[in-house]
Amino acid sequence: MKVRLFVLLLILCQQVLAQEFIPLWPDGRKPNFNGKPVTDSIFNERIVRVGTPGIYCFPVAQAENTGTAVLICPGGGYARLSHIYNGFNLAKWYNTQGIAAFVLIYRLPHQTDLVNRELAPLQDAQRAMKLLRSQADKWKLIPGRTGVMGTSAGGHLAAQLANATEDVSKIKDALDTVNYRPDFAVLLSPVISLGEYAHVGSRNNLLGNNASPALVKKYSLENGVTSRNPATFIVHASNDSTVRVQNSLFYYTSLLQQHVPASYHVFPQGAHSIRLVENPGSVDQWTNLLSVWLKEMKFLVPLPFKG
Repeated sequence: MKVRLFVLLLILCQQVLAQEFIPLWPDGRKPNFNGKPVTDSIFNERIVRVGTPGIYCFPVAQAENTGTAVLICPGGGYARLSHIYNGFNLAKWYNTQGIAAFVLIYRLPHQTDLVNRELAPLQDAQRAMKLLRSQADKWKLIPGRTGVMGTSAGGHLAAQLANATEDVSKIKDALDTVNYRPDFAVLLSPVISLGEYAHVGSRNNLLGNNASPALVKKYSLENGVTSRNPATFIVHASNDSTVRVQNSLFYYTSLLQQHVPASYHVFPQGAHSIRLVENPGSVDQWTNLLSVWLKEMKFLVPLPFKG
């Protein structure tokens, strides 16, 4: 058993080392930082502290590249980042579709190095989106085809990025003028509402244990949808007892009210562990539906140029 565990850990480490990691912030210019040092830390194959926010890059070979990209926000209840299970694994699936993928390693609200706990994840997400667009030539990305995906609490962050009307990531450098808004959003079992149907752990980790009603309303993301939100694809299981399906329903309803193109898929099985493959019943079709939707919405079309 110990030998098998060692081999598994070695494989996981090799996967991480094989991917380029790009820090989001220049040295000494990380916003919302109070000066207390925090080291990057991993426990039980999940990141539990982030000292250096950044992105792991999963580019696509030139022959398969469609010019589309996605920023992936891993879940983990805002307490940790499941960067392998709903980060790297999803990135590799996107690569099979000709889509460049970038896994976001964002600061967690419980960290002691933050001035404003709830602001840090969104700052990192906005900066990451700007970074992708600023280096579009490097990865052969086409303007108008860079989206965001998030699972569980990562879905909350992805929806925040889709909703955002204020740039909280400015640090007076060249990226201040780059667009941070995603062109599409994909939400898998997302945390959305922090009220009656909240995932309590995510809410408390993000806002603290005694958040004001005003703060809860602000971060219940069904309240922040506008007509500027990007086209959105949502997947949830009706038997999810961790993040209840009402979260996705509320968000979808708000998108409809704002006339935002949205596709909402609720499956009877899958609970809070919808995977890429070997899911129970009809939920196993969710990736096929996503692929078709990306094509239908013109986010996934052949690359119109070479080299």
